[in-house]
Amino acid sequence: MDTYFVTGGKPLFGSVPIHGSKNSVLPILAATILARGESVIHNCPALSDVFVTAEILECLGCRVQWHSGTMTVDATQLTGGQIPDVLMQEMRSSVLFLGPLLARLGSAEMCCPGGCALGPRPIDLHVRALQRLGATVNEEGGRLRCTTRRLHGRRILLDIPSVGATENIMLAACGAQGNTIISNAAREPEIVDLQGFLRSMGARIWGAGGSTIYIEGGQTLHAGEYTVMSDRIVAATYLCALASAKGEAEFTCADVRTVAPVITSLIEAGCTIRSAAEGRIWIRSREPLKAIRPIYTAPYPGFPTDAQPVLMAALAGGIGKTTFVETIFSNRYSHAEGLYRMGADISIRQRTAEINGNPFLHGAEMEAHDLRGGAALVVAALGAQGESRITGLHYIDRGYENFEGDLSALGAQIVRVKESVETQMGANTQEPVVAVCAAGGQ
Repeated sequence: MDTYFVTGGKPLFGSVPIHGSKNSVLPILAATILARGESVIHNCPALSDVFVTAEILECLGCRVQWHSGTMTVDATQLTGGQIPDVLMQEMRSSVLFLGPLLARLGSAEMCCPGGCALGPRPIDLHVRALQRLGATVNEEGGRLRCTTRRLHGRRILLDIPSVGATENIMLAACGAQGNTIISNAAREPEIVDLQGFLRSMGARIWGAGGSTIYIEGGQTLHAGEYTVMSDRIVAATYLCALASAKGEAEFTCADVRTVAPVITSLIEAGCTIRSAAEGRIWIRSREPLKAIRPIYTAPYPGFPTDAQPVLMAALAGGIGKTTFVETIFSNRYSHAEGLYRMGADISIRQRTAEINGNPFLHGAEMEAHDLRGGAALVVAALGAQGESRITGLHYIDRGYENFEGDLSALGAQIVRVKESVETQMGANTQEPVVAVCAAGGQ
């Protein structure tokens, strides 16, 4: 169990780049199995979710190589459509293999996906859409068995603009016969990025970024090469970290358009922020943050739910009362427990949280319970006085590449202490390596 030791109250200065997007690269990696050949994905972040996805690809028969931020996937020899339960339960994005497996092989079998416990996130939208495209889906004992003779394009109206369902439909429809129209589609930048990679494979698809996406099925797809967009939630996290700790920094390889709601909120709170066309965001924070207008999370282009915890953490050490209303997930305030320990004044009722800023937060022992909540604890700790101890880092590793390294480069006093299983148990034995692929699956 690894632990962060963070000594707060130290202003941050310097410049760090924003790495590739987790929420973009995962569906792109799933898309590589749509065609034979070797796809090359650049700006691929070194995240635990990415490496779990690579394991899934290998268990399906692909050859995967990783080198200096580039992942190469050879999907020529796709040997089967079953994904081991242990990998499915690692992350929710594993459900994105349903669409491309049905399109390529006509069958897919997996258990319901895992991931962070953010509240109910049913995959019924995925299932209904795939059925609409011609798949037969049977669920028994928590397992999904999907088959089809041939997928056929259809018009699909989503009840809500689900990012995952939109991506799964796009992936399946590229391997279907006929045209597919997705109405009320998610508009996130990661959807646009997936469209870009699919086009590099020869798919005829357009409309991503808007509420209607069009796919002309029946195209002959080939392996593609693509560079993943930068991670807007990482950019939001680092901006909030600077706002919390104070100081002045520049973040490169960032797209200011994708983090506009967060930038607007931080400017309202008292930060000075400038951006440049070449992907640079400069921020300065000197005084305690001020309260801002209520924040309502919403699908893109609204305020991103993934940025809510880190902004709340920054404002917890400010002055005045700010209200957050979480409209996406029912269990997105897990970080509040850690903030309480630091002296934060937070009151939560159902999906509404009210934060009365306290500029005298102090270090505390805390545990991360999900990805963005874990990052929020670090953001708050950077602005607090004294030392904080944060565990549950495996959640943070799912979405941040070398989190402590980037923050240290800005002058943060953050140290990661690796504690082996043997140390915890007082034993001197090696941890066993568990194989998850069936024989011949690689």
